[in-house]
Formats: sequence, structure tokens, C-alpha cells
Amino acid sequence: MVSCKAKKQIIVNRAAPVNAPKPPNDKLARLNAIRASQVNFNTFSGKAKTKLDIGGSSNDVTLNIRIKRDQKIWVSVTAIAGIEVARAQITPDSILVINRLQSVYIRQPFAYITRFAGEQVNYKTLEALLAGNIIPGLLNENTDIQPANGTFTLSGDLRGLMYKIITGPDMKASQTNLNNPNAGQSLQVVNSAFTPVGNYIVPSQIDMSSIVKDKKIQVNLHYTKIEFDKPLDFPFSIPARYTPAD
Repeated sequence: MVSCKAKKQIIVNRAAPVNAPKPPNDKLARLNAIRASQVNFNTFSGKAKTKLDIGGSSNDVTLNIRIKRDQKIWVSVTAIAGIEVARAQITPDSILVINRLQSVYIRQPFAYITRFAGEQVNYKTLEALLAGNIIPGLLNENTDIQPANGTFTLSGDLRGLMYKIITGPDMKASQTNLNNPNAGQSLQVVNSAFTPVGNYIVPSQIDMSSIVKDKKIQVNLHYTKIEFDKPLDFPFSIPARYTPAD
């Protein structure tokens, strides 16, 4: 019983070290410093205890997430007793989901996701949020960067998408807010706990809330295991007896 006991996750203090250099004053230097503080990985794998709330229907599941950077995101959803109930594969062009409980599948272009998050949200956005990074497209020359007590607030307008990012002293995102008032869309992501993984410090608690008109989705991820740059498999196939979902 002792050998099977789960390891207690280490939560790090994100306060800037006493001898840390002052944040740069030049805007381009600040952008480069923030970019350099994000995790640069080839592969990511994580296991997360997750609460999914879709339109008021809440379920506790476990997500096993694998990412091959810039190529694909693979997700296995398991419920009680480790039984897989769904599997998804997301690429920059497409979304595939199999529902094992109902023996159906969904095959859609990636644009299907914009129904829930807005057309400015692309594959790289989803990849960055799952790995705890700042969305790359928001680190551009038009972003306003305001320092405050060793942290930064980044804000701007990306083709009608209003965004605001609050970083910690480590220049990693603590909170991300995306709003498209004209489309009635908003997405809030809060990274509330961080843990060391190798040479990186990454969020272990990620809470996402999406509202698109009358559609509401809440995802609370608590990562219990994270690994970077390990060899990964991405098994995915649609059983012959499965039918397309309505």
C-alpha cells in the first residue's frame, strides 16, 4: 500500500528571486523576454483530473492529453474505473471525435471549434493553452505591455478580438481573457497553481470558461502528471460499426 501511494505534487512560489534582473524597458525586449519564458517543447503528455461542465451538465473524468507540436493534439477521456468513453484527435485542419458510449463519431474541419471560441482561436491557441503557454499570436508588436510590481499586463485588439493577459513574475500567464463583443463570445483561462517539470515551471491547475451566446463550457484541469519531449504514440481509428453523429 505504501508503494502505491501517490506522490504529492510540488507547488512552486512564482515570486521573482531577490537577485532577478529588472524587467526590460524596451517593448521589443519585453516581448522577447516573455516569448523566451514559454515552454519550448516538441512533445507534451499530461494526465489531468477534469471537471467538464457543458451547458450545465457536469461530469468528472480523466483526460490523457498528448501533443506533437504544430501537428496534432490527441485526447483520451476516461470515466469511472478507467473506462475510455471518448477519444479525440485535433490537427490544424480537422477534428475527429469518437464516442464509445454511443458508437458514433464526429468528423469536422477545425473551424468547427470557432463556434465555441471565435474565428481568431486557431490550432496554436488550443495547443498553447493546454500546455500553459501564452497564445503566440497575442505576442505581437501591436500588443500593449504594462509592467506592474514585476509582472506584466498585455492587452490589445486582434481583428475584433479584445484580449488581456496577466503574467506572473516568471512572465508566464496567470490569466488570459479573450472577448469578441460583436459575436457574444468570451474565453477566460486561469492558471492558478504551478509545478516544476524538469527544467520548466508549468501550470498544474488550468480553469477554462467559454461563453458563446447561449452556449457555456467550463473545463477545470488538474494535471497530476506532465512530461515533455518523450516518444509518444497517437493511436486513433474509427471502428467500422460506428456511424456519424447528427
